[in-house]
Amino acid sequence: MKKSILGSEFRSIVWGTFPTCLLIACSLCTIAARAEEKPAEPSHAAGWVVIPVEEYRVLRAKAYPVEHAPEPPPLDATLTRVDYDMSVAGDVAAGCATLTVDVLKDGWVRVPVPAGLLVREAHLDGKPVSLIPAGSGKGTHLSALLSHSGRWLLTLDIDVPVTASPGEESLSLPSSESGVTRAVLKVPRQGMDLRVGGGLLSQTTESAGQTTWQAYGRGNEPLTFTWRKKTEDHHVELPLRMRGSLTQLTSLGEDSTLVYAETDLEIVQGAAREIHISLPDKVTVNQVSGAMVADWEMKNGELIVSFLEPVEHAAKFVINGEARLPKDGVIEIPLMRLLETERDSGGVAVEILGAGEIKDQQAHGLDEADASDLGPMVAGRQSPALVAFRVRPGETGAARSLSVNVARYDQQTMLMANIEEARYQVLISADGKELVEARYAIRNNQRNFVKITLPAGATVWSASLAGKPVRPGQSPDGSLLLPLEKSRGGEDAPAFAVEIVYLRKASAWQEKGREQLMLPALDLPISRTGLLLYYPPKFRVTAQPGTFRIERYETPASPVLAVADAEAPGGEVSRPAAPGISDKAVDKEQDAKEKKDATRALLESFKAKSVAGKVTGIVPVEVSFPAFGPSIFLVSELTSENQFPSAELGVQREKKGGVR
Repeated sequence: MKKSILGSEFRSIVWGTFPTCLLIACSLCTIAARAEEKPAEPSHAAGWVVIPVEEYRVLRAKAYPVEHAPEPPPLDATLTRVDYDMSVAGDVAAGCATLTVDVLKDGWVRVPVPAGLLVREAHLDGKPVSLIPAGSGKGTHLSALLSHSGRWLLTLDIDVPVTASPGEESLSLPSSESGVTRAVLKVPRQGMDLRVGGGLLSQTTESAGQTTWQAYGRGNEPLTFTWRKKTEDHHVELPLRMRGSLTQLTSLGEDSTLVYAETDLEIVQGAAREIHISLPDKVTVNQVSGAMVADWEMKNGELIVSFLEPVEHAAKFVINGEARLPKDGVIEIPLMRLLETERDSGGVAVEILGAGEIKDQQAHGLDEADASDLGPMVAGRQSPALVAFRVRPGETGAARSLSVNVARYDQQTMLMANIEEARYQVLISADGKELVEARYAIRNNQRNFVKITLPAGATVWSASLAGKPVRPGQSPDGSLLLPLEKSRGGEDAPAFAVEIVYLRKASAWQEKGREQLMLPALDLPISRTGLLLYYPPKFRVTAQPGTFRIERYETPASPVLAVADAEAPGGEVSRPAAPGISDKAVDKEQDAKEKKDATRALLESFKAKSVAGKVTGIVPVEVSFPAFGPSIFLVSELTSENQFPSAELGVQREKKGGVR
């Protein structure tokens, strides 16, 4: 029963696709016959393959794809360039317009001529041609008919009207869709001023009673020429009339006085080739700077500033100088003044540099003012002792004077907090573990805590203040807060040591590359830093250019760090001698150890109390730094607060059997 059903289905498929199946069957029989002629070899048995007609057509279309015709160009023709050559004769400009046309389509193409041109004749590649009007729906523009693709030159003899208005004439060439529009216009006159609209003037030539202009248009707007006869400008030859403003800042120091002045000129009539400024005898000018300043000199009590070219509108320049004045008492302020001006304005400001104040001032011809009234130069000063005056309006040359009574105070050293030296010992393993011992020599008389921000992923092992274990606090941002000792103010304030030991897991070292060693950031500035780095013996380490540089090892300059560097549990040195440590340095460390027996006794007493349970709270474990492996010593100076010091290292694994 199943065989009969399958047979009927097979016959229906075969007879339904008989024409196609017959062709495939014949091909298969031919292949089978050829296979029988060859020596017998293992192969698949021959058989029938029956597929629907639609699938056969899809396969045939893929085997023999139909070639599509190329797409037509997006435009039939383009107007590539328009060149005008015009000569003005009365109220008409006559000349020619050369149109460069590129035809992209085979067959007849209509190319429109720029609108508004009065065409007398037309030539196509040197042969006369007729222009036809556009269709009724496209206005009355003229067009040329071109027969085949390629480049054509269409030359038009044209006339363009010249528009006259009082004192000037103008000519307008219509806009076009060309890529480049160039126009040459000739006017039979000389001494003309030209203004070009819708383009850019590139060349002007005057010869034999004729002026020639060449300009390039933008293409999307008309190109307009407007010309008029030049008018003689006698403004420069008129007598000079000007106004000026001079704002002077005098900074009174203990040793010298700095004078700084800003000058702003406004020319009302004529042109200024130089400017004269009244200069007091006590003032010496060091520099005059400005965009228009060519040179300057001091002569007969005047400062003469000359310009690169006559100034017709405005000019600005700055004067820097100095004066020898008393450091305290009643001081007469030397005032500079502009000469030969119709009206001068400005002001004077006096500030005290250093410890002092202005107790009294006497001004004549000046009115008290706020510092912000004299401009940014005075308003930006941060001096606590500053007085400002504005020039009183009145007649030119009115007398002015200013004197101040200055009181000086003895400066007292006020040390807030500072880290005079930081020392780091770092032990790095090849898998990226970093054990860091950080020690800081701090002077302080105001701060209660120092904030230490450890690198990401660091875990604190130990912390101490002046050799005593402490428990760090924590700030809201996650940084550590270590307590500080308060000492007396002044330069004699003793330093004390703060120490912290932490472990950090960084990325493992590669066979060759660069690694960055990040150190903690503190909210206090650090004067100098020393870094002793121990690294795996199987690697070669070099310091890359940066904040740190390699130096020969030296003991800490701060006594509190030198003592801690020489001492260890049991009275032994806590680290091996690094490369570059001299015998003299070792002797110095031994001497320091002998002188600090009292300090060691205090530490041992504190340890005994810790063991006996007399210290309350959780105290970090005290860890002796394990110095192991080869080392290098790096130094740096002047680390600002809240900055993470970092050392760039070049690492490379040593080859087996190699020699270091």
